[in-house]
Formats: sequence, C-alpha cells, structure tokens
Amino acid sequence: MEPKEVLSHAEAVFERWRKKTGLFLGPLVFLILYIMPLPSLSPEAHKLLSVLALVIVYWLTEAIPLPVTALIGAVANVFLGVAPADEVFSPFANPLIFLFIGSFILAEAIIYHGLDRRFSFAILSLKSLEKSPLRILFAIGLISASISMWISNTAVAAMMLPIAMGLIRTIKDAEGGRHLRDTYSTAVMLMVAYGASVGGIATPIGTPPNLIGIGMIETLAGVKITFLEWMGFALPITVVMFVYLFLMLGRFNLSFGKTELRGVREYVKEKGAELGGWKRGEINTAICFFIAVILWVFPSVVSLFTGSGHAVARFFDARLDAGVVAMFAATLLFVLPVSFKEREFTMTWERAAKIDWGTILLFGGGLSLGKLMFSTGLAGKFGHGITALTGAEGLWSLTAIGTFFAIVLSEATSNTAAASMVIPIVIAIAKEMGVPAVPPALGACLGASFGFMLPVSTPPNAIVYGSGLVPILTMAKKGIIFDIGGFVIIMVSLMVLCPVFGWV
Repeated sequence: MEPKEVLSHAEAVFERWRKKTGLFLGPLVFLILYIMPLPSLSPEAHKLLSVLALVIVYWLTEAIPLPVTALIGAVANVFLGVAPADEVFSPFANPLIFLFIGSFILAEAIIYHGLDRRFSFAILSLKSLEKSPLRILFAIGLISASISMWISNTAVAAMMLPIAMGLIRTIKDAEGGRHLRDTYSTAVMLMVAYGASVGGIATPIGTPPNLIGIGMIETLAGVKITFLEWMGFALPITVVMFVYLFLMLGRFNLSFGKTELRGVREYVKEKGAELGGWKRGEINTAICFFIAVILWVFPSVVSLFTGSGHAVARFFDARLDAGVVAMFAATLLFVLPVSFKEREFTMTWERAAKIDWGTILLFGGGLSLGKLMFSTGLAGKFGHGITALTGAEGLWSLTAIGTFFAIVLSEATSNTAAASMVIPIVIAIAKEMGVPAVPPALGACLGASFGFMLPVSTPPNAIVYGSGLVPILTMAKKGIIFDIGGFVIIMVSLMVLCPVFGWV
C-alpha cells in the first residue's frame, strides 16, 4: 500500500484555512476585476484577466482539485466569450497530451510488473556498497534519481521508502551500525525525496513541469525542443544537482564514512530473491520501454548526421513525434501477451485507467490559458507591466526573476501549477522586452521542480516526512540550502548551455 502524506496538526489546520479562504477569495477577485474599468485592455483580455485571477487563486490555495480549476477556467472563457469553444479546448488535444498519456501508461506498467524494484535491488546488491553507509546513501539517491527520470517522482518515493527504511533498520542492527546517529536516517529519507525530484528533471517525461515547459515553449515561443535536446540540456544539470545533494546530505557528515557495516548484503539479497526470476510481464514491459526510448531519440540522432533540414531527417521527425511514440509503446503493452492461452496481456485497461488524468487536464488547461493570453493581447500588457514593476532590463535578470518565482511558488503549491502560472508569463515578458524567450521559460520550468523546504511542497517530501524520521526543522533547513544551491546551478547552467543549443 502506498504511503500517505502525513501532516502535523498545525499544518493540517493551515491547509484547511488556506483552502476555505481560497474558495471564497477566488470568486471575489474575479468579480472585482470583472467590474473594474480597464480601458487599456480589449474586452476579451479584460474577461480573460478576471478568469485568470480566479484560476491562480484556486491553484495557489488548492480550494478545489487543480485539474477541476483548469477546466473551470476553460469553461468560463467560453461562457464569457473570450474565445470560441474549439479554440479554448484545442490545447487539450495537443500532441504532448498524448505524450503524457503514453508515458504514464508505460510508467504504470513498470510499477505494476516490478521493474523499478528489480533495478533498485540490483544496484544495492553491489559488493562495493556492503560496508559503507556513505556509499549506501549515494546508491539510494542514485536509484531514486535514475528511476524518477522515467516514472512519477511520487511513485519513486513511495517505492523507495520501504526499501530505505528496511536498510536503515538493518544498518542499525548491524555490527558498527548501532553507533550511527539519527542524522543518518534523516539523510537517507531526504535522499529518497530530493533524489526523486532531482532525477525528474533529466528527461521530458520525468516530471510534468518538463512537458508543460516544452509544450508552452513550442506553442507560445515557436521553439521546438526534441527529446534528445532536452536530455542533452537537462541531464548535466541533474548530475550537478545530484553531486551537490550528496555533498550536502552525506559527504559533509564525515562520521557516516567512518563506520563499517555487516549484514546489509544479506538483507538486500533476501529482498531481491523475493522477486524471483524475470517474468513475462517484466520482459514485455522492458521491451516496450526500450522501444520508446530508442524511437524518442532516433529523429535527433538522424538530424545530427544529416542536418535538420535534410529530407530524411524531416521524414522521421514528422512521423516519430514524441507523443505518437509514447502511444505506440503504450498500445504494445495491450498486445504483447503474458499468457496467450489465458488471453492475459501485459497491461489491462483497468490498470491503465489509474494513471494521473488530473495532471493531463491541468496541462491542457494551462496551455489553453497561455494561448489565450497571447491571442487576446493580455500577455503583452502583462509583460510590459511586470517589466516596469521588477525593473528587469535584460535576458538573465528576467531569467533569474522567473526562476526565483517558480521556486517560491513550488513551495506553496504543486509544481505543475507553478509551471503553468509562471512559464507563460515569463514568455510574454521576454517577447515584450525583445529577448529570447527560451532561457527564462526553462528557468521557470526547472525552478518549479525545486520545492524542498516543507512536507507540503512536493509529494515525495510528504511521503518521507510521514516516516517519522525527518524533523520538520531539518527538512526546512536542508531544503532552503538546496533551494539556494539549485537556483545558482540553474542560472549558471542556463548561461552555459543555452548558447550551446542556440536558444539565445
């Protein structure tokens, strides 16, 4: 059973107050803006601003489910005449929506058939990890980060929590492990949560803000970022962030490295043996997963050799769209049999229907609002006003502001909502300023994944906090250090990598 998010009494009271306040504040803000004379805006932009304010208040306070808020925004725009229904709802059928659906089904199959657990125990069974708490800490973080590149950060944290807690118990019972302080248990738990969040940055499908950023950059800024380009850009950032994470949680606690353990290998071997041999479902899932990865990167590889303008490159680029590939790999799961005689296949619709449809609707709603901001002219007005307010005068000052606001918002609301709010705004400001829109959009996209301070910041944080091994003050202290370091790493990485990829 998946661990539930656990909040303290004070946090639970705050959450109830926040949601109740937001429920009434949203309509109030909507009405005030709707009746307020704003002659500088067109009628459509004025109405959209009112709807946008309602949506943002509801997203920040989570007064109602986030996906429902996205749908309310879309419906309200049609009712108020901001745009016709086909224009408002067309982003819900954007090809990236199908990349969400296909990759979510693949991830569900990986979890269902236990490929993630098999990979985890394969890494932890390495002999070099047997006696060193520091190496075990590194391995736990590496596993969390590696798996979260391909499946939900929340699912990774939920899967790794019992494994990590079992290792902690074994280490404390082992000869030498009794002398480890509780700070080691806390470090392991934070490594699970933070490692999952860091790893999600590395691939387009690793976490929803990535796809939201890619979709909005293509739709609103006219720049297409391929699967391989994203990995070439984001994977180095993930590596640097992971090294920083390990140094923060492990290397600077020198006592961790002075203890020699016994018994860890036996525990890992026992748990790994419970998985048994490779089953047909695991093999089929692995085949579908590798087919997807190969086809995702293949068009970019062809372009490297032929040039992006070559007929062959254009042929594969048009046919191997990332969303089409994801859906192809996902549908294979329903065709490859586990037992043909019993008509049992690798994936069932009952299982596939459990994917996170809410995130899919949230992405469609955010993309719809972003497009309407530009078509009504609200984006330009918004960009001009924020530019004057913040004093941002150049590309990198705008990028810093966007990254900072995304990090701050992700501490208070979901990373998907933070990305949906900040990315279209910074793109609008960039266009108003006449600077490239990709760096500030990427900064906001990456910043939205950096909520590390509180249990409510991200589901992985809440899951490990529920273990009882992470004091709230320790999470806040480590989280703010990691936030600051993450901001610096994002900014330096964007300054170095964006020129390499021709995004400035």
